[in-house]
Amino acid sequence: MADPDAGDYDVLTFDCYGTLIDWGAGIVGFLQPLLLERDAHVIDDFLLEFFAETEPVVQKDGVAYADVLREVLRRLGDRLAFSPADAMLDAFAASAGDWEPFPDTVEALARLGESVDLAIISNVDNAIFERTAVKLGVEFKHVITAEDVGAYKPDPRMFDAARQALDGDRVLHVAQSLYHDIAPASSLGLDTVWIQRDNNAARRVRASPTWTFESLAAFADGFVGTQAEGS
Repeated sequence: MADPDAGDYDVLTFDCYGTLIDWGAGIVGFLQPLLLERDAHVIDDFLLEFFAETEPVVQKDGVAYADVLREVLRRLGDRLAFSPADAMLDAFAASAGDWEPFPDTVEALARLGESVDLAIISNVDNAIFERTAVKLGVEFKHVITAEDVGAYKPDPRMFDAARQALDGDRVLHVAQSLYHDIAPASSLGLDTVWIQRDNNAARRVRASPTWTFESLAAFADGFVGTQAEGS
């Protein structure tokens, strides 16, 4: 299949954590030192799989994302036989705003933003995203968060809120998580781009993206290049 044509879309909507931000590295980077201090030795994949399975369960309670992170760590402690102090739970929740972009994110966003508007659809609180946005270096036309909508992806209300905010714009959704993004967005009739990132902390499901790229940089090459060829 040919690369997506920039001329066919007005807005790129992005998942943030896992697609633009390396949340797997952020999660593991916080938790491994904490566990080693308690002589708890687990591999990184265990932590990512535990997070992937536990996060959606906690989100069903409808709590803020900072509280989701606190509860995930609390349950990890139950699993590994230690009790995290409140300060530790708070530190894990706060760490989300410190997680770093993937190496190709900032440059790719800048290139893409020269062609179309950019927007975010993210399962976080506004305060967390405000800290993250500083790291991304671009202006987003709209930011739709779980805090604003009162739901978490894959709940279709997140995508419905985005479509309402974008008011008829032609949308292409870009994400790493098949579970949170590609499957629900595709089911609603949106065109989708799957970015095959490592450090996956999302559930694994089957989905059929419209396009697949190995990195955000590769997607930007195809997307921006298509527009240049047509100009």
